[in-house]
Amino acid sequence: MKEISVNALAVEIAGIRMKNPVMTASGTFGYGLEFKPYTRLDAIGAVIVKGLSLRPRPGNPGPRIVETPCGMLNAIGLQNVGVDCFINEKLPLLKDVKTPVIANIFGETVSDYAEVAKRLDSAQGVAGLEVNISCPNVKAGGMVFGTDPASAYKVVSAVRASTRLPVITKLSPNVTDIRVMVRAVEDAGTDAISLINTITGMVIDTERRRPAIANRIGGLSGPAIRPIAVRMVWEAASVAKTPLIGIGGITTGTDAMEFILAGATAVQVGTASFIDPDAAVKVAEGINEYVTRHKTSVAALVGAVGR
Repeated sequence: MKEISVNALAVEIAGIRMKNPVMTASGTFGYGLEFKPYTRLDAIGAVIVKGLSLRPRPGNPGPRIVETPCGMLNAIGLQNVGVDCFINEKLPLLKDVKTPVIANIFGETVSDYAEVAKRLDSAQGVAGLEVNISCPNVKAGGMVFGTDPASAYKVVSAVRASTRLPVITKLSPNVTDIRVMVRAVEDAGTDAISLINTITGMVIDTERRRPAIANRIGGLSGPAIRPIAVRMVWEAASVAKTPLIGIGGITTGTDAMEFILAGATAVQVGTASFIDPDAAVKVAEGINEYVTRHKTSVAALVGAVGR
């Protein structure tokens, strides 16, 4: 494994110091424990665990994943063990990992989000929270929190009031203008913003003449969405006052550099980990090769593409 230069790659997100800008994307890396035998968790910037809810969730019935050209469609249904089980059983097993652990959280109501954040606030070993607002608000007729600025503001405000931990808000791409959502969550007190979450899509099995996954629609991820994600990071950077984290189809260091040049301080690797469990480390190595070759640093390149 190649040596990664810490000084050239070190970044800070919402007070969380990371040795390099590569994080794992929630929902693609389990609780981190599953990948310990296959990759070096201490060689990446941060581990973001799969989304945690107030109570355990079984997720959607199968099939839940289908491969698409240059990506995949999934409708896992946010299956997870629940926040209490994570704190009591999963988190202690990560105490030897010398990499920040960030908990992704979600809920069906604003009070759900606030309560999950409150329980994680005092959990030993949690460096920050990532708030997934791409969820339906059951008290507002199923409106997705992340597509309505007022709803997003309420959620992030409630989380911010419930924790002393750094708060990162993960934005949905399924909006008309991402800049409106950036302003809303920043006004609510978020410390950083990650984008984008998956894009809503559908695959039909033409032989069976029915949707390929049981949920009918799901979230599209992988290299197919990268140009869209880069564009949205670039747009977000035009108004953002907080650090941005780019997500969407990153498989190489060059892919990651697109996001950094567009305005992201850090990136997340997701779907690529399904193909290669060592993908996040290899992306970090690729970024290291780029900054070494150009005799610069990640911090110096954030937003360097200009407007």
